Amino acid sequence: MTLQEPGPLTTEAGAPVADNQNSETAGAGGPVLVQDQSLLEKLAHFNRERIPERVVHARGAGAYGTFTLTADVSRWTRARFLSEVGKRTETFLRFSTVAGNLGSADAVRDPRGFALKFYTEDGNYDLVGNNTPVFFIKDAVKFPDFIHTQKRDPYTGSQEADNVWDFWGLSPESTHQVTWLFGDRGIPASYRHLNGYGSHTYQWNNEAGEVFWVKYHFKTDQGIRNLTTEEALQVSGMDPDSHQRDLREAIERGDFPSWTVQVQIMPAADAAAYRFNPFDLTKVWPHADYPPVEIGTLELNRNPENIFAEVEQSIFSPAHFVPGIGPSPDKMLQGRLFAYGDAHRYRVGVNGDHLPVNRPHAAEARTYGRDGALYDGRHGRARNYEPNSFGGPAETGRPLWQPLPVTGATGASQAPVHAEDDDFTQAGDLYRMLSEQEKARLIANLAGFIAKVSRTAIAERAVANFRRADPDYGKRLEAAVQALRG
Repeated sequence: MTLQEPGPLTTEAGAPVADNQNSETAGAGGPVLVQDQSLLEKLAHFNRERIPERVVHARGAGAYGTFTLTADVSRWTRARFLSEVGKRTETFLRFSTVAGNLGSADAVRDPRGFALKFYTEDGNYDLVGNNTPVFFIKDAVKFPDFIHTQKRDPYTGSQEADNVWDFWGLSPESTHQVTWLFGDRGIPASYRHLNGYGSHTYQWNNEAGEVFWVKYHFKTDQGIRNLTTEEALQVSGMDPDSHQRDLREAIERGDFPSWTVQVQIMPAADAAAYRFNPFDLTKVWPHADYPPVEIGTLELNRNPENIFAEVEQSIFSPAHFVPGIGPSPDKMLQGRLFAYGDAHRYRVGVNGDHLPVNRPHAAEARTYGRDGALYDGRHGRARNYEPNSFGGPAETGRPLWQPLPVTGATGASQAPVHAEDDDFTQAGDLYRMLSEQEKARLIANLAGFIAKVSRTAIAERAVANFRRADPDYGKRLEAAVQALRG
């Protein structure tokens, strides 16, 4: 992007503006005239400068960078940007909080979005994840209800502990992620000092058509750093933009943040007989079962020139795949394949992909989509239908990912089919991994929030889920809540 060239100030149509300090009036001190079109255009544009903020992940920051492949992964995927050791791919990464609005503070207890766009030679590949490897729910049908509990109550206009803990208590699958969220990593010190995860399970497929299930891990090379609840309150009050400022200034001084990229790889045949559902977003794959394999590095090295144009109008969708990569039966992922693209078509517009930050770098997108708001006429006089006899783009006949066999009757079901398809084992495992000091902080953080619940039954149900994860976990949390509630 280039800076605006010097010269006379103009209207949007390019006509010079004579006076930008005083409105045109009917005589000295008289009423403003409708014929002052420079004034009216300026006010009208101002009224329309904002677009709807994201429903979730509204508060964020971003930067451009480079992904470099450091290991041969061709036996697992035919994705061309992963085809050759040393190959570099341009990227754009947007970090965010989840629940807060656009004007909220950065240093809050909340998951962090980790949305990464790879500008590959086969189009854009978007990997939409978080700084946690798991999530609160496992089925997208519950997502709107979950987010409603995190947002402002219809009556009070504030986030309410009653709503949050009522939902979590009635959704025991959230126990694992809530343990993550209220532990030390719940408030990262900056965007540079957190890990990123693809979170979902994805399909890789190679040239021979073999299928592998993968999970992505981005391990920060800066080291993990977090804030305590007390530190975060101070930082949020003094510098609400702390994370955004830290990222921008680090890149400005040449201290480029980086992450080591790893994947866990599961042969497709393992999935059916694995001890729990490998597509369950509330669970991690133990490293002992599927050790992480280092495949590359991600470095952020260029700041956006304009936050609105490049960060707020950036669009990400997990449905943006490239040949060799595809979805899994993860029910949350399946819902997001629709929801993300739909949200951006509403929020940015049906032609949001025309914007520079969203445009593929290797070649212009070749589609038959036409018209709509802000359509730039890029297709000229070319036909707008397919098939045609005029040399228009045609289908390849080769799917991006391998088809999966399915069986059984249709219907809504959550019946477990694996031996460890429960909601508490991994939450308990995580609790038992913590040091005594980490456990104490976790208990204090949880108790401080649960103690705000007005209904005893809701608080007791919430504590009961943690007790099912680990008896000591529940016992200590119950005592801490009772001490705060008197």
